[in-house]
Amino acid sequence: MSPLRWTVKSTRILAAELTRQGHRVSADTVADLLREEGFSLQAGAKTIEGKQHPDRDAQFRNINERAREHMDAAQPVISVDTKKKELVGDYKNAGHQWRPAMEPVLVKTHDFPDRQGPGTAIPYGIYDIAANTGWVSVGTDHDTAAFAVASIRRWWQARGRHDHPAATRLLITADAGGSNGYRTRAWKTELAALAAETGMDITVCHMPPGTSKWKKIEHRLFSHISMNWRGRPLTSHDVIVNSIAATTTYDTGIKVTDSDIDALPMHRHRFHGDWNYTLHPQPRDTTSAAKKPRSADCPPPRPCKGCLRNPELTGMPEPALDELVGQLAQKLDDIREQGRLQQRGGERIRTRGAGAKDRLTTADRVLATVLYLRKLGTRDVLAQLFGVNGSTLTRAVRQVQPLLAEHGHTIPPSTARFRTPADVTAFLANSSATEIKSAC
Repeated sequence: MSPLRWTVKSTRILAAELTRQGHRVSADTVADLLREEGFSLQAGAKTIEGKQHPDRDAQFRNINERAREHMDAAQPVISVDTKKKELVGDYKNAGHQWRPAMEPVLVKTHDFPDRQGPGTAIPYGIYDIAANTGWVSVGTDHDTAAFAVASIRRWWQARGRHDHPAATRLLITADAGGSNGYRTRAWKTELAALAAETGMDITVCHMPPGTSKWKKIEHRLFSHISMNWRGRPLTSHDVIVNSIAATTTYDTGIKVTDSDIDALPMHRHRFHGDWNYTLHPQPRDTTSAAKKPRSADCPPPRPCKGCLRNPELTGMPEPALDELVGQLAQKLDDIREQGRLQQRGGERIRTRGAGAKDRLTTADRVLATVLYLRKLGTRDVLAQLFGVNGSTLTRAVRQVQPLLAEHGHTIPPSTARFRTPADVTAFLANSSATEIKSAC
């Protein structure tokens, strides 16, 4: 509806408009003039990727190293993904195929699914990188985590265990989203069941967000499927695959609670534990404290405050943390003194330092704010780590956070997430030699 835009009109329309204005010219002449000026017909080039995750390259290197290590040890490595859903019926499929002249395949004019027809086909692919073989399961219901893991299970039973008879562990590279995404809880739950069935450790490394086009399976398996299908209506599932051994429907909307995830025999890796994790065949004790008998009224082990200074948690060396505390200490003390002056309504009667001690020292308040901004856990979890209530921790954050911004300090979020203090204890026990003592 906008005014005439010359640059988006064909040479024929441009020639007609020029002729109407008194400049008689042909479409070929217009094309020659455009070429002389350096113009040519061009399609859009997909080169602008948008925002990139800062750890994208590091994650690719991590995936490459783990895949190489697995294959050097004769352990299977697979790339998995769901191919685009396909309508089953007399629908147009992109591409061309050789047929007698003037005899194209007749298809429907609109791609509206027929409720009485076969519906859709959902191909889920598994590409075995070392064996250079592919496996495709075709679903007819929904693309769910249960369907994804069931496809991996079928591949393992039919091909994987025969191609890798000595396998004790499996590495899966997958998308960041979809039915096998790193945020999909049911995916982890179903994989834990598969690990228990097979007795293998199953490690998953997710591709960074926005990089699905670089998956092995896209170039080694799905591209060939698309070439075989081009120009051919997918009139039935038999056209998509020669035969389907079994077709199963999978429920959607299954809820997996926090406690369900906590109960999984899952170990999150130190680098991007949200993208990289291993599911074990059976639960494993991760700390020596967990092996000690505790009475029913003894709380779970909680790391000491000194352990919370670990660079794995703070994201900075301890000397840098001490320097940060030194920069903010005087201003924090002044802020607290002003607050108490307002509460009292007058000057001090007792000397400074007398009376009840602060629940959080100045160094604790800075440390608690750093851990809070690192998004290691909820406010309540962090409050438990410091032995205070949530309100005390919130007040500390409100005092320290503006000072951090004033001094130009930016605290980047961590990739680790902890649901309980015991999770922090287990993480520190696995990442360093720091002794974690129980409160009992």
